[in-house]
Amino acid sequence: MRILISQTAPSNLNAFKSLEEKYGATVEFHPFFLIEPLSAREFRSQRINLPDYTAIVFSSRHAIDAYFKLCEEMRFKVPETMKYFCTTELVALYLQKHVVYRKRKIFFGDGTPQSVVALIGPKHKGEKFLITTSAESGMPPVAALFEKAGLDFTVSVMVKSVTQDLSGIKLDDYGALVLYNAFDLKSLHSAFPDYDLSKLALVSYGRSTAAALKKEGLTPVVEGPTPEIQSAAKAVDVFLSSK
Repeated sequence: MRILISQTAPSNLNAFKSLEEKYGATVEFHPFFLIEPLSAREFRSQRINLPDYTAIVFSSRHAIDAYFKLCEEMRFKVPETMKYFCTTELVALYLQKHVVYRKRKIFFGDGTPQSVVALIGPKHKGEKFLITTSAESGMPPVAALFEKAGLDFTVSVMVKSVTQDLSGIKLDDYGALVLYNAFDLKSLHSAFPDYDLSKLALVSYGRSTAAALKKEGLTPVVEGPTPEIQSAAKAVDVFLSSK
């Protein structure tokens, strides 16, 4: 059985190689879309002045790269006093690519919007926050909590999703598709507008992905993450074991 995963192949393929040996399957990777930073011209259309903000909220590594790229293009030198609030420690650690981590005011939550607001508390309530998001995500959940807490904030789109060329893919050749993002589904519809996706076994990894599938009447054969399924490789393992 051939399985197509809608991502770029990871640097460590050991988990997937083990699955291929265990089940005699073939696992292939092909990104259905890429996340790209907005250009300075696209960003300016939001009429946001970067120097106005004293704190920034990040929920992804892509947004971090986009922010610092925009700062460079717009000749804005990020001050050392800037405060960074990240949804998770993994996102926060990625800041090391752009700043000297130990010399910056960096805070991280547990992955929930509530944890980010809790980090701010009374101590940082006087900051002017820039909340980063993607063009497809719309208003991030944390924004409603910021508003409720009476915080001064602006939501800014930093990245956009760009559909990739899927014309070389023959969906009938695959026994299952592993989708990571709701935008994967949009890319599929764009590339194969007349294809009946209900014919395929669809494995979803990500709550928004499963929700997008169910909204269209499609039922994932396996959903993750769950306490038992903490990776896409495990989701594929569960699917193959059921076959």
